[in-house]
Amino acid sequence: MEASSPTPPASPAPSAPFSTVIRTASHEQHTEAENSSFMSDLLGGRLGVRAYRRYTEQLWFVYRALEEASAPLAADPVAGPFIRPELARTAALERDLAHLGGPSWRTGLEPLAATAAYAGRVTACTRDWPAGFVAHHYTRYLGDLSGGQIIRGTAEKTWGFARKGDGVRFYVFEGIANPAAFKREYRGLLDALPVDELEKQRVVDECKRAFRLNSAVFRELGEQFPLSA
Repeated sequence: MEASSPTPPASPAPSAPFSTVIRTASHEQHTEAENSSFMSDLLGGRLGVRAYRRYTEQLWFVYRALEEASAPLAADPVAGPFIRPELARTAALERDLAHLGGPSWRTGLEPLAATAAYAGRVTACTRDWPAGFVAHHYTRYLGDLSGGQIIRGTAEKTWGFARKGDGVRFYVFEGIANPAAFKREYRGLLDALPVDELEKQRVVDECKRAFRLNSAVFRELGEQFPLSA
């Protein structure tokens, strides 16, 4: 009798796209940030406009750190593809802050301790580690295009800002006509990130760190603005 052929080994299961890996791995930290008492109170319309202004001020420090690196990193093979002018938020934040605080809104403005730590980490990554910059870029901008729109709606309803007008321009991406398509394209860039598996794990860890840094800002804001009566 002819010997039977050996059973071929099973093909390995395809690995998940990196955009899925990064989203799944950082889910716990993301959820913690979203469910902070400060953000829950803000989204619930239970805090005054002064709390919203203070939050917007903290965003300015973080985005300035992110976007000051755009020009030097534009030609970098890892970070460069993510630098898109339609994402830039600093100018919109400054317009919102001028609306919230008047033309002298910068006078005496200092970051919270947690914000300074967050912006400092962003700056360190933009200077020394392009893949780390990508981790912070991802956690900020994809969040702005998603959950950030909920904050915009709350701000318009609670404090009377014009729809997509001054006060909420940070959340308005005029250069992105189709946010869903843009996010798909962005995730494709993540999937094609030109680094090895070890570096991808470091990026995942940095994403988790970014969410923890963001949560620390929310905690400090919550201490400044306990629930309004």
